Amino acid sequence: MIERDNKGYVVHYDILGLTYWMLSRIEEIGRRDLDAHGRFPATASHAFRHEYLDRPIVDEWMHILGQVIERQWPRVKLKENIFEVKVSHDVDRPSRYAFGGLGQLGRRIAGDVVKRRELSSAVRGPLVRWRTRDRLDEADPYNNFEWIMEVSERYGLASAFYFIAGRTDPRKDGDYEVEDPAIRHLLRRIHTRGHEIGLHPSYATYRSADLVAREADRLRRVCAEEGIRQEKWGGRMHYLRWEQPTTLRAWEAAGMTYDSTMTYADHAGFRCGTCFEYPAFDAVAGQPLNLRIRPLIAMECSVLGDQYMGLKKSDALDEFAKLKERCRAVRGAFSLLWHNSELRTPDERLLYESVLSV
Repeated sequence: MIERDNKGYVVHYDILGLTYWMLSRIEEIGRRDLDAHGRFPATASHAFRHEYLDRPIVDEWMHILGQVIERQWPRVKLKENIFEVKVSHDVDRPSRYAFGGLGQLGRRIAGDVVKRRELSSAVRGPLVRWRTRDRLDEADPYNNFEWIMEVSERYGLASAFYFIAGRTDPRKDGDYEVEDPAIRHLLRRIHTRGHEIGLHPSYATYRSADLVAREADRLRRVCAEEGIRQEKWGGRMHYLRWEQPTTLRAWEAAGMTYDSTMTYADHAGFRCGTCFEYPAFDAVAGQPLNLRIRPLIAMECSVLGDQYMGLKKSDALDEFAKLKERCRAVRGAFSLLWHNSELRTPDERLLYESVLSV
């Protein structure tokens, strides 16, 4: 692949072409082999079919190129990056019982009692709903935000919480309004503790710049009313729905700073071939965009969900650890999504902390 001649080094590989192809997600443009949610699946990708989805291949090649540069020009000092962890939480359900209609409350209690054998939910559900006024109730199993922030602070991290600020599909979107007093209180707590607030555009917005902008404006307005100011506004699409480059342009038009959707729902790994944030580019229009892409490396339900990778807890920890180590090897960022609603039990919390500490 690489040889030296009397003039220097010759690299027999199109590193820049690979980088452009991966970062611009050219293989996804115009695809029709999509899943039930209109998403390009990992199983259809070149990386999955050729078994390099679990490697930051762009970063690995850049590392090799860096070594060649240093050997050819020893006085050149390349930038040295520092490995970091970024944690984020899509707030699909801030409460198990407080929002939505009474029918939904009944179904959730029935699910707790019948499926999970949580008989106490028959009492806890109505009680949590009644007590949730200007803040989320402490007995609510989904209200673990203070715990999440405490864990992040213990590891020197700042969590990013992405909120839904619209409803384009009542069956799939959040059952809360960002104007609700309890949500306003939660936003203030997140900001006061030094963590980040971001947008989680609703289910049917991924092809509509107008809808994304409307929901972004709504969230920013509520935050402004609560005295919350942020230099950066980012987020992630609900259900990881994405159409390249339509959704990119929607994010830019909404005035967002970055997007962190770029992973596959059905398989964790390096969808863009990198674990570094980078500037977005519209390959169809041939234009750079005023937006940053922050690749997501792993989502908890991609690894644990029966409909996706379906790994057991011990195997799941090994998978998270492998991906994290590969980010560390190239001094990139291990970006992890873990929903607050998937941190209910001691076992779930233990696995989450184990991923952070490994």
